[in-house]
Amino acid sequence: MPNPPHRTVNLFGLRLSAVSFSEAVTLLCEHVPHRPAKVVVTPNVDHVLSLIDDPALRDIYNTANFEFADGMPVVWASRLLGQALPERVTGADLFIALCQQAVVRHWRVSVVGGLPGQESMLVQRFGQIYPGLQVAIKCPSMGFDYRSDEAAEVVHWVNASGADLVFVCLGFPRQSLWSITHRDALDTGLVLCVGAAMEFALGFKKRAPAWMQSFGLEWLWRLGSEPKKLSRRYLVRGPHFITLVFREYLKRIGVLSA
Repeated sequence: MPNPPHRTVNLFGLRLSAVSFSEAVTLLCEHVPHRPAKVVVTPNVDHVLSLIDDPALRDIYNTANFEFADGMPVVWASRLLGQALPERVTGADLFIALCQQAVVRHWRVSVVGGLPGQESMLVQRFGQIYPGLQVAIKCPSMGFDYRSDEAAEVVHWVNASGADLVFVCLGFPRQSLWSITHRDALDTGLVLCVGAAMEFALGFKKRAPAWMQSFGLEWLWRLGSEPKKLSRRYLVRGPHFITLVFREYLKRIGVLSA
């Protein structure tokens, strides 16, 4: 994909948009009325490590139209490595901001995610939290495969819903692979890969206090909330990011060869 018309930095093999959160929201809102669809991804530390280990996946991921850094460690690394990002732009925050914009601008929203059979409950919850939002929900099967007939059926469902923007909450990397693979067939403005953002936005999960987020400690909050699910991500894989950043730093100062 061609580089977007705003400043980006190249970090860990990714092309990250160097914009503030408010700039990101403005930028994305400008693209909602236009086709073809644009795909938005928000790489965090876990994503970065997975993409480093899988160059083929990284090549696909890098065809997303917008890549925003989700997580303070990625922002801190950008500053240490001389390619400073203004701030983090999380999928959870984009979800809320764009739902609010959708209410004001009368955009139709579709969400792909959630547990099978939850559609009616989720629509009701959206109505309580975002009154006036035009939203449709599709909860795929637990074994959803982005290359399957079901994946194609979800594309048809999105198009039939008349969505102006689509949130894909299927987890990494499945949500990115589905969105990028089917981008050209989707009749919508934006497709945002936002993981667990819906659960936070609808109050099913509680986000870390603002002070923990600002100090880069949201991972600790999430670990405490879901230790069994997230211990490997944060305690086993997470420290490898420090090694990765240190090696990149040594390359940039000429101690290690590129």
